[in-house]
Amino acid sequence: MPDYLNKEYYTNRELSWLLFDHRILNEARDKSIPLFERLKFLSITASNLDEVFMVRVASLKDMVNAGYTKKDISGMTAAEQLDALHKNIHKLVDLQYSTYNRSLLPLLMQNGLQILRSAEQLTEDEGEYVDRYFMENVYPVLTPMAVDSSRPFPLIRNKSLNIGALIRNKKKEDELVFATVQVPSVLNRIVELPSQGEVRKVILLEEVIERNLDKLFLNYDIVCKHPFRIMRNADLTLEEEEAADLLKEIEKQIKKRQWGEAIRLEIEAGCDKQLLKILKKELPIEEDNIYEIDGPLDLTVLMKVYGLDGYEKHKLPKHEPQPVPEIPAGSDIFECIRRQDILLHHPYQSFTPVVDFIRQAAKDPSVLAIKQTLYRVSGNSPIIAALAQAAENGKQVTVLVELKARFDEENNIVWAKMLEKAGCHVIYGLVGLKTHSKITLVVRREEDGIRRYVHLGTGNYNDATAKLYTDIGLLTCSETIGEDATAVFNMLSGYSEPLFWNKLSLAPLWLKDKFLYLIEREKKHALAGKKAHIIAKMNSLCDRDIIAALYDAAANGVKIDLIVRGICCLKVGIPKVSENITVRSIVGNFLEHSRIFYFANDEHYEIYCGSADWMPRNLERRVEILFPVEKQELKEELLHILKVQLADTQKASVLQPDGTYEKIDKRGKKVVAAQEEFCKEAKKKAKDSKTKAATKARTFVPKMHQEG
Repeated sequence: MPDYLNKEYYTNRELSWLLFDHRILNEARDKSIPLFERLKFLSITASNLDEVFMVRVASLKDMVNAGYTKKDISGMTAAEQLDALHKNIHKLVDLQYSTYNRSLLPLLMQNGLQILRSAEQLTEDEGEYVDRYFMENVYPVLTPMAVDSSRPFPLIRNKSLNIGALIRNKKKEDELVFATVQVPSVLNRIVELPSQGEVRKVILLEEVIERNLDKLFLNYDIVCKHPFRIMRNADLTLEEEEAADLLKEIEKQIKKRQWGEAIRLEIEAGCDKQLLKILKKELPIEEDNIYEIDGPLDLTVLMKVYGLDGYEKHKLPKHEPQPVPEIPAGSDIFECIRRQDILLHHPYQSFTPVVDFIRQAAKDPSVLAIKQTLYRVSGNSPIIAALAQAAENGKQVTVLVELKARFDEENNIVWAKMLEKAGCHVIYGLVGLKTHSKITLVVRREEDGIRRYVHLGTGNYNDATAKLYTDIGLLTCSETIGEDATAVFNMLSGYSEPLFWNKLSLAPLWLKDKFLYLIEREKKHALAGKKAHIIAKMNSLCDRDIIAALYDAAANGVKIDLIVRGICCLKVGIPKVSENITVRSIVGNFLEHSRIFYFANDEHYEIYCGSADWMPRNLERRVEILFPVEKQELKEELLHILKVQLADTQKASVLQPDGTYEKIDKRGKKVVAAQEEFCKEAKKKAKDSKTKAATKARTFVPKMHQEG
């Protein structure tokens, strides 16, 4: 029997994450995709890479500094992982910029938009305009800083774009001084030039500042000037057990994030050697972590280019989330849920019913209590406003705000304080655990007693990302799920775990055991010659116990189809181990975020949705919820979603035995783009429902003649 824990059977998670960034980069390189969509994908690769450094590289560096030598599931130490990461990231960055310089810039030019590479490309008139723009709009905001015996090297903020220069005093010609100025993030980085002719021209703000740098250092000659950017360790380390006030502790740690250890320096290619030497010494930073860039630093600026007006023909048509037929506009949402369980498929269907669920509950005199978990919410959240209004209306409102939601901590602190002021009970998560579950409970007094309404989801209560992320939601007033929902909130607010659960499975209590049991059950069915099949869709797969169980099931005849967007540490095609397993990743216009799990269970298939990926952090260190979908028509709907994704020939990349991902060979195959299919289906559903409602409204009932 094979040793399913053999390190050779596992891919390193960090390298797998980079492969995901490569798949996004492939979309930026795909000539069949509209030009501006390609810019967007390139921008996403840059944003992802920033996070890899701030969190993953930072965490590995911490391990190395602490002398931690334990190996990961693929048999690599932290130092070996760092080494492999740097080699691969340098290749990825080279590919990013060759895509930008060789492919996208010339195409933009052909389509009437020129992004100037330097101020030297400006005409005389444009130069005058840029200089005037600098004096009127930029100069007042800048803070130039020189370094000498009385002025120490300044603190350079995390992710900030800066211009470093060597300057020479006009009177003391032998002395070179280092100076720097931060490119202000409060100003638009894209400066549009007055239009002349058919080509629209833009220049980046750092080029405008560079051109006018002499105005900031009047008594100096500028010897050289180069943009640079640094990335710092932004991994929060919290001693929660010792933190008397979690809110204050997190506020303190967020401030530290700006000044963590420098772990990457990006600087303009061909920069002055002396300038680079000063930066290396002062930051300090190792050679491996220096990236000389041939092009604009921080390609997330391309999102701003994407947002320019007038290029709609170079973008995909915007999908408008469709109404949910089971919840007609203006209807009583509680009445709709009493009629039937309702499945929501975002962003194909609107997120409005979720907002309305809380809004109506806030105003409804029969509602006694609202309880909700919040992980990431939008900047101007209608859900937060509704919860605050509910508390002001005298309802019992309990909100668990997860303060440890990475990079949303500040946002969540603001909301937590606001909700407390409005009279809500606010819980700041649990010590040592992140609360990542997505659940809302509304308790309502009705004629026949108390009824509980529940929303469960795979995605955040964020009305903004709900237009971009694919997620599943369930609205139900099932008595058993309602009981479990009450138990969840009692556990979160008062530590009391119930004696038994009806339908919901929770991490870190026993969700992992539930998954291992379901995988084992499929194996037993396969050994008994019964139908055995697993289809699992998630964002990441890197839990060794789960992977080993999947290997064992596959080796014993279970067919396993995995749809994993990002990290996948499982390997396919290992003889007698994973020949029965397929893995595909879908990178499309929307970010795949839903988690759906199908187990054939002979002829009695079960389908679950939830907030957890198959990762140790989700299964062991977070509060997560897995919920069953039991109504037959809703189960069929979810199975249909999985089948369409497995049939995708446009946006799916399939994992190969050598660890690479390849797009599907379309020859002789039906063209299927799952996300486009779901857009069409949602539109058809909404249209059919409208037609049905109109027909119903036009039905004339004749009045019968009555004998007198």
